[in-house]
Amino acid sequence: MHPTEQILPSKTLEIDALAKKLISEGKDVINFTVGEPDFQTPKNIVEKAIEALQKGLTKYTDSNGIPQLREAISNYLRVKKNVHYTPDEIVVSNGGKQALFNAFSAILNEGDEVLMFAPLWVSYVPQVLLSRGKPVVVRTKFENGFVPTKDEILSHLTEKTKIILVNSPNNPTGGVYDKEILTTIAEIANERKIFVISDEVYDDLVYDGNHISLYGLVSDDLLIYVNAFSKSHAMTGWRVGYTATKNKEIKKRISKIQSHVSSNINTPAQYAAIEACRTDNTYMIDEFKKRRAFILAKAREYGLEYVEPKGAFYLFFKVPGDDEQFCKKLLEKKLVATVPGSAFEMPGFVRISFATSIDKIEEGMKRIKEFLENI
Repeated sequence: MHPTEQILPSKTLEIDALAKKLISEGKDVINFTVGEPDFQTPKNIVEKAIEALQKGLTKYTDSNGIPQLREAISNYLRVKKNVHYTPDEIVVSNGGKQALFNAFSAILNEGDEVLMFAPLWVSYVPQVLLSRGKPVVVRTKFENGFVPTKDEILSHLTEKTKIILVNSPNNPTGGVYDKEILTTIAEIANERKIFVISDEVYDDLVYDGNHISLYGLVSDDLLIYVNAFSKSHAMTGWRVGYTATKNKEIKKRISKIQSHVSSNINTPAQYAAIEACRTDNTYMIDEFKKRRAFILAKAREYGLEYVEPKGAFYLFFKVPGDDEQFCKKLLEKKLVATVPGSAFEMPGFVRISFATSIDKIEEGMKRIKEFLENI
C-alpha cells in the first residue's frame, strides 16, 4: 500500500468549501479557521525582497540557504532565544512544513515510530506516513490541560520509537509546556537515545510567562529544532522556515533531501528573511494579547469549557455532540467558520483563531453563543 492511501482527506475541506461558497454569494461569514496573522508583512521586510529583485538576485542559491541568511538566523536565535546553532548547522526550507518533512525523512526508516501528543497539528500524521514511519498518537487529557504525563509517554514507547515530536506553543490549543514536562521528555529521550523534533514556530507568541525551548534540555545529537518566520513576522506566504541540529549526520541528510526535493527556497524571500531577523515584532504580540484577553472574557461570559491558551492565537473549546456536525451547522446557520477538533485527533472540541479583528471576534463569539443556546 502506498503511504498516500493511508492519508485521509482533510476534515476541514468540506467546511472550507462551504464557507467559500457562502462568501462568493455575498454572505457575511466570520472566518475563524485561518491559522495565520492578519497583519501585513512589515514594509521594511517587503522592501528587501523588492530590492533583491531589482538587483537581479533571482538565481539559484545554496540549497541550504544563502550564507547571509543562515548567519542572520544563527545570530537571531542566539540573541533573541538563547538558542545556539552555527550557520553550518542550519538548513533553510520552504516554511516550517518542509522543515518538518525534511527531518522526518532524514531520520525514519520504514516502520519506525513517532510519538506525538494530541491535540496535534493536522500535517504531523500525514508527514510521518509519507516518510514511511508509524504515527503513535498519545491523546492527552483536557483535565491535564492537554499536557502529557510521564506515564502516558512511557506507556506508548516501544523498541521502535525513533522520534518524540513536541509542539509548544501548541496548535490547536495554544498550550505552552512548562519546564517540568519538557525536562521529563528530555530525560526520557536522552536515556533511551530517541530523537526529538521540537516544533517551536509559535515561540514568539507567548503571553503568560516565557517560552521554554527544548534546546539545552535534549542532548545536542538528538535534537532537531524547527522554526519559521510565518507566524512571528506575518510571513506565511513567503515560505521561510528552517531546521537546526548539531547532529552532523542528520544535518547532512536534511541537506541532501532539501537539495533534491526543491533546491533552494525562493531567492528574494531569503533576503527578506534576513531583514525579518532584525525586525521588532512586539507590536503584533501586543495586539494578540489584547485579542486573547477579549476572546477569553467572552468565553468565560458564555460558559465555554476550554484550556486557557498561553501562546499562539487559538481557542480550543468543548462542544456538545459531534464536532464536525457542530462546525457544519454553525457555518450554515450562523455563518461562522471553525475547525473541528477531530481534525486535530481530538473529537468533541472546536478550534477558533483569534488572528482577526476584535470586531469580528465579538460578532463571531456572539453568533456562537446564539447557536449554542438553540441546540
